Amino acid sequence: MPKLPFRMRRRATPESRTRTDVATADALKVGAGPTEPANDASAKPFTFRASNDALEDLRRRIAAVRWPTRELVDDASQGVQLATMQALARQWLEHDWRACEARLAALPQFVMRIDGVDVHFIHVRSKHPDALPIIVTHGWPGSIIEQLKIVDPLVNPTAHGGAAADAFDIIIPSLPGHGFSEVPREPGWDPIRIARAWIVLMQRLGCARYVAQGGDWGNAVTEQMALLEPPGLIGIHTNMPATLPDYISKALAGGPAPTGLDADEQYAWDQLDFFFKHGLSYAQEMSNRPQTLYGIEDSPVGLAAWMLDHDARSYALIARVFSGQSEGLTATDVLDNITLYWLTRTAVSSARLYWESKLAFFAPKGVRIPVAVSAFPDEIYTAPRSWTDRAYPNLIHYNRLPKGGHFAAWEQPQAFASELRTAFRPLRHA
Repeated sequence: MPKLPFRMRRRATPESRTRTDVATADALKVGAGPTEPANDASAKPFTFRASNDALEDLRRRIAAVRWPTRELVDDASQGVQLATMQALARQWLEHDWRACEARLAALPQFVMRIDGVDVHFIHVRSKHPDALPIIVTHGWPGSIIEQLKIVDPLVNPTAHGGAAADAFDIIIPSLPGHGFSEVPREPGWDPIRIARAWIVLMQRLGCARYVAQGGDWGNAVTEQMALLEPPGLIGIHTNMPATLPDYISKALAGGPAPTGLDADEQYAWDQLDFFFKHGLSYAQEMSNRPQTLYGIEDSPVGLAAWMLDHDARSYALIARVFSGQSEGLTATDVLDNITLYWLTRTAVSSARLYWESKLAFFAPKGVRIPVAVSAFPDEIYTAPRSWTDRAYPNLIHYNRLPKGGHFAAWEQPQAFASELRTAFRPLRHA
């Protein structure tokens, strides 16, 4: 989750390194790969294979971790629990990164130079005619790994309970400084600048009509795309909308608690109140001093703990997979994502997006184009219909889902894909 609904600022100028400074040739390779997308001669095929030495170094560091003493409570109120991290480390030592590489290698991947940064993206075209292009943006501590489960349901809907008329061509970029995209060489890569880069990407790919989707930072980028209203962008979908009324934001900043809330509004308030009291430490640190987080760049177990401690509900959903439960996410899912950050050395560079952004994350931005919202019960807050109607005057779809949280596409891919099909159906031939 990115920024507070009000501004708390800082700040000093950090150093920024390029991807080539931090990713060795045997870990990052651009070259022989799938055929380039049509109408985009500037896209270069991309493949990735970690070196055996890099994987052995990872295992050595995991095995050599120096554990802290156990937390002094029987819950997660002091942070990520020792038993969870020890179970994660044991399973990480047996994790098969090569299987994840194979899944990625099966998808067409590219890099494109946009505004001085090499942007990585997956681009999968549907076999169905008239498929609608969609650009899907991940957040932190997510990555393109979050979206892998929705690729086939979107591009091949008839194999997943959908109709051919609901097919999408899907574009999944890596945020600058995250995963396979280059680390920016200068400050200024905030969600607004990323939104402009995504618009260029879609133009170069020849997408005359397209839609956009995002949650977490992906929502911030997607809403900024909508505010720019580029030719071709006909609507957006979000699973983490910016809907907070001003009186709610003021109450979260220390004002009087709101009164007169209906049941859905009270549920959202309770979620937000808990999060702002107990779940913002990671966002505060990365907003103010991201460069100080050397430990997460040096220790894989330290990185894993930092990434797991996103919010209480997400932590609960993730931690349970290391105690034998498997609904939603699996241990492999979680370890694939953390390993991607580790091998690409983007722990600190991804944290800088918090430092860059000046947006009040949850505040309505005045989006005028069509918007669709899917509200999941275990999100940081489940946006009520009343707030959503006021935030998005051109709301074309709203649905409260029975299951799912912050990483909805990752946790509940079939329901998520169904939401996108339903949400954008009215726009396909409008």
